[in-house]
Amino acid sequence: MYKVFFKDRTVFFRDDFPEAFRTKSGLFYKYESRESFSEIIGAFFRLEKINTLYLFHDDLQFLRTEFNNLFIPVRAAGGLVRNSGKELLIIRRNGLWDLPKGKSEKGETPEEAAVREVSEECGLESPEIKRFIVKTFHAYRQNGRSFLKETDWFEMKVEDNVKTTPQLKENITEVRWLKPEMINLIRNETFPLILEVLKEAKIM
Repeated sequence: MYKVFFKDRTVFFRDDFPEAFRTKSGLFYKYESRESFSEIIGAFFRLEKINTLYLFHDDLQFLRTEFNNLFIPVRAAGGLVRNSGKELLIIRRNGLWDLPKGKSEKGETPEEAAVREVSEECGLESPEIKRFIVKTFHAYRQNGRSFLKETDWFEMKVEDNVKTTPQLKENITEVRWLKPEMINLIRNETFPLILEVLKEAKIM
């Protein structure tokens, strides 16, 4: 199912209006026109008390294209890093737990961007990519413009006892190794997007 995160809120794209309307709660919109579609997305940005928006159309690819056209695209990549003891590397950014990630530079592959961002944000040397996990989408506004960030996530491995250093200029204040049985401790101090990555990796 295609979904887009707005910080701690979510937009779902569906083609089963009667079923979703009967079983879900939130704001519902069935595509009628480009103008009204743009208005409903703008309203969702403003109405922060609404946690969930369901968008409907029989053609989900058409719906995704119409949605994407409202945003400036941004490509990014990140890493879910584990050591030999299966501990998970997490970072503290702007007061919340997060996973290392960042925007891709021109000419980079997603894999190259993920390795570079993990290395820069955590001070790790040459983390090894093991597999692709999932692609996530995150919408946000900055300087009066709307962006849609598409992030490729990869599982990575490093050796035990590697030195870590938080990248302070990116507002990262802590890098920590978390034991698998302790992962639920961050549930209420992170973003739904990060929980999505952990679930896709079968960690949570």
